[in-house]
Amino acid sequence: MSILIIFNKPYQVMSQFTDEGHRKTLGDYISIPQVYPAGRLDYDSEGLMLLTDNGSLQQQISHPKFKLRKTYWVHVEGISTYKHCEALRAGIDLKDGFARALSCRVLAEPALWKRNPPIRSRKTVADTWLEIVIDEGRNRQIRRMTAAVGLPTLRLVRRAIGSWTLGDLKPGEYRYDQTHKKSIQ
Repeated sequence: MSILIIFNKPYQVMSQFTDEGHRKTLGDYISIPQVYPAGRLDYDSEGLMLLTDNGSLQQQISHPKFKLRKTYWVHVEGISTYKHCEALRAGIDLKDGFARALSCRVLAEPALWKRNPPIRSRKTVADTWLEIVIDEGRNRQIRRMTAAVGLPTLRLVRRAIGSWTLGDLKPGEYRYDQTHKKSIQ
């Protein structure tokens, strides 16, 4: 049976096991041999990553043709409204093509771990949270989409990929998933 690991990637950790720049990597947290990330999460993003030793499962999770939904909690600068979500659902022209959110909603501030370093805050500039679901995963896609509607991203946390969720994992923690044969469908 193959291994599937659910990992909460901390802020400023590379989504790979080695780095020539001596930044923190997955290897600083996971020492299980022969597992590889199924997809990426930007260095300055946090949250759910899946790792497996099964190449076919890895492809089903990460390849764009499978359209696996990814859910993000996005802390943005500015007051987000229904109109912003409407624009994100309608779609945005980015330099690498059209991108749209499958769903978007304004969130109350979620109960999350404190980030180190903390998010910058300015008393004169409001900030809000969005939940955005996409079925792609282009480089910095969510950040570019929110910027295009006038809401620069301050913090980005991936909460779910398909039916896998972070649950109560703290940054740097992981757990094995025993149900992955059912979860991919």
